[in-house]
Amino acid sequence: MTLQQLKYAVEIARSGSMNIAAKKLFISQPSLSKAIKELEIEVNISIFERTNRGIKVTVEGAEFLGYARQVIEQTELLEKRYLDAKPSAQHFSVSTQHYAFAVNAFVDLVKKYGSDEYELELRETKTHDIIENVKNLKSEIGILYINEFNSKVLTKLFKENNLEFTELFVAKPHVFVSVNNPLAKKKKVSLSDLEDYPYLSFEQGEFNSFHFSEEILSTLSRRKNLRVSDRATLFNLLIGLNGYTISTGIISADLNGRDIIAVPLDVDEEITIGWIAHKNITLSSLASIYINALNDIISKAI
Repeated sequence: MTLQQLKYAVEIARSGSMNIAAKKLFISQPSLSKAIKELEIEVNISIFERTNRGIKVTVEGAEFLGYARQVIEQTELLEKRYLDAKPSAQHFSVSTQHYAFAVNAFVDLVKKYGSDEYELELRETKTHDIIENVKNLKSEIGILYINEFNSKVLTKLFKENNLEFTELFVAKPHVFVSVNNPLAKKKKVSLSDLEDYPYLSFEQGEFNSFHFSEEILSTLSRRKNLRVSDRATLFNLLIGLNGYTISTGIISADLNGRDIIAVPLDVDEEITIGWIAHKNITLSSLASIYINALNDIISKAI
């Protein structure tokens, strides 16, 4: 087993594709496949599962890659300390539901890390993709919510994929509306108050189950429904169409301006926001910095 093989394996997991990884590593795909096959034979496990939809990390492979990443990081620290070597670009990826505080924390990560060279990824994406990205180590951590309605389904998925959920905070539901929306003047809104306004939600693609919805109360029937795929579009429609969406109540004026506000929703519900990662795998230094930034931002907002 060589350090180069470990780097190859980590890059394949990060890229989610043997072909993409080969291009990033400046090696031919057959040579990369051969190196990984030799590594798997040596350690006597299958690190990757080859499917028609690409590369997936096995449960055993996820644990192995966690150790591999630690070895690579420690080797680079040794080289920097004793050989005066230039550190390689650090990598970190987070997949998240559409939360402004997750973006704020990412900004803080970049500022605190302060290196001249890095490769960081922030994926605001669908709930099922968040779980898949963390499962296959394309993202080191994922940010999503659970509540009484979806917890049984999501917790089962976490368990099946050897993932662990860590709570960040518990929120009461709020509606996000334009400051010009009549609902913005209310101290609290009821579900009946919302009946005449367009309801905006994030589409979940082929896994458009109620349990994967980013918004609570997803099973309620509404006369006016709009689905979008990104946060900027959703906020523009909140303003342009006097629509609403349901979220945590934490909103960033720095990122989203002051045209959107959060109003408490009068329902007996709670939202538990947290992050998922592989069990028994030590987080990278960048992941730890990011989680600390998340906690700092959240503690100031709630």
